[in-house]
Amino acid sequence: MNNQEETKANAPRDVLRDGNLKASLYRNEGAKGPFYSASLARTWRDDQGQLHDTTSFAGAELLRVSELARKAYERMGELRREDRRDVPKDRSQGQRRAEFAERRTARSARQERDR
Repeated sequence: MNNQEETKANAPRDVLRDGNLKASLYRNEGAKGPFYSASLARTWRDDQGQLHDTTSFAGAELLRVSELARKAYERMGELRREDRRDVPKDRSQGQRRAEFAERRTARSARQERDR
C-alpha cells in the first residue's frame, strides 16, 4: 500500500470541531461488523507556525472536550444508522429470527457446559 492509499484508509469518516478542539471519528471493521471509534485532540501552532495535535487538555478546556465528546457520540449513532440503512436486506425477518434463536441456543449451551 502506498502512502496515499494508507492515508485514505486511515482517514476519519467525520471530524467535529469546537475552535482548536476536534473529535475525529473512524470507521473500523470487526468480527461482528463495522464499529466506530473517536480520538479527541487539541490543535496548536509552534514558533515556526507549524500545526500540531496533542491529546493533553487544560482544565479550562475540559468542559468543551466533554461537550465535543457528547456530540461525537451522537454522530457515531447517526453513522451506524447510515451503515445499517446501506446494508442490503437479503434475508427475510424469519431468517433473521431463526439465526438469532440459533445464536442464543449456542450461547446457552456454552454457558451450561462451562458451569
